[in-house]
Amino acid sequence: MVLLDPLADALSIIKNAEAVGKDSCTIRPASKLIGNVLKVMNDRGYIGDFEFVEDGKAGVYTVELIGRINKCGAIKPRYSVGVTEFERWEKQFLPAKNFGVLILTTPKGVISQYEARENNVGGQLLSFVY
Repeated sequence: MVLLDPLADALSIIKNAEAVGKDSCTIRPASKLIGNVLKVMNDRGYIGDFEFVEDGKAGVYTVELIGRINKCGAIKPRYSVGVTEFERWEKQFLPAKNFGVLILTTPKGVISQYEARENNVGGQLLSFVY
């Protein structure tokens, strides 16, 4: 199996495990980007704790699921977004206003669109969760 987009694969693993009703899932291979996205999801309350486990290769994330995710996915291509354009992308990827979160990468790191508005920074869209 060829792994073309590890972030998209990680988010689909989480979404499928939530749909089946599992209480945890394992994401491999691990990367810093996936870890940062998981941290944002944890901070916003969509997943429980997650842990990095070294397996001698790329590593593995073990994620505790709490049943709050209806849908999540990677956004491809990674659109560049300015501070004033968040509402347009929220309409496109999220089902309702103030419901869900867009995760983006900025010069200040991987953050949600709410934090990006507070810090007045733009960036590139990575994923959505609701």
